Amino acid sequence: MTDTQASADIASAAGLQIDRLDWNKGGGLLPAIVQDAANLRVLMLGYMNRDALQATLQSGRVTFYSRGKQRLWTKGESSGHFLELVAIQADCDADTLLVLANPLGNTCHLDRPSCFPEAAGDFLFELDALIAGRERERPQGSYTTRLFESGVRRIAQKVGEEGVETALAGVAQEDEDLLGESADLIYHLLVLLRSRGLSLHDVVSLLKMRHR
Repeated sequence: MTDTQASADIASAAGLQIDRLDWNKGGGLLPAIVQDAANLRVLMLGYMNRDALQATLQSGRVTFYSRGKQRLWTKGESSGHFLELVAIQADCDADTLLVLANPLGNTCHLDRPSCFPEAAGDFLFELDALIAGRERERPQGSYTTRLFESGVRRIAQKVGEEGVETALAGVAQEDEDLLGESADLIYHLLVLLRSRGLSLHDVVSLLKMRHR
């Protein structure tokens, strides 16, 4: 299979019709907005020409056309902070691209997660990622580390305890108490999922499937 055929196959799987994109409106360039696939935070804005888009699809690493350097530029080629492609789609006018990617390190050249300092992400997914990091690294003094080291049975027990406390707060306590217990329950549930090799994404995917 040639690179062109591979690119076409990947684009087709993504629902992207390269030849139908409006390349003329921006002089051969399309704005490409990049979001973190884990928490949906906007990471950066770049520009792609046809070659950059094809390079992105073929390599799986987000590649732009640098207007300053006048050449293709793969994000992370100098820093190692690549953007691994997850999905890509065009907007309703076919003149802008939305790219979902997994960042390998900070995206901004100022060593920040996003080029937009106040860009919001989904906090629950950020928390889930933090818990995953605790499971891998097991830092000393961390409550989450202690939970993982106590084993899945103890973690499940904690979820049960927090579930009962949340139900009781819903019936007999103030709103502030219910919110506090709910937060505890969600946190411990995320830890339980990770202890079983699962994640918040898996739960959300199931909910989406049920919603169809």
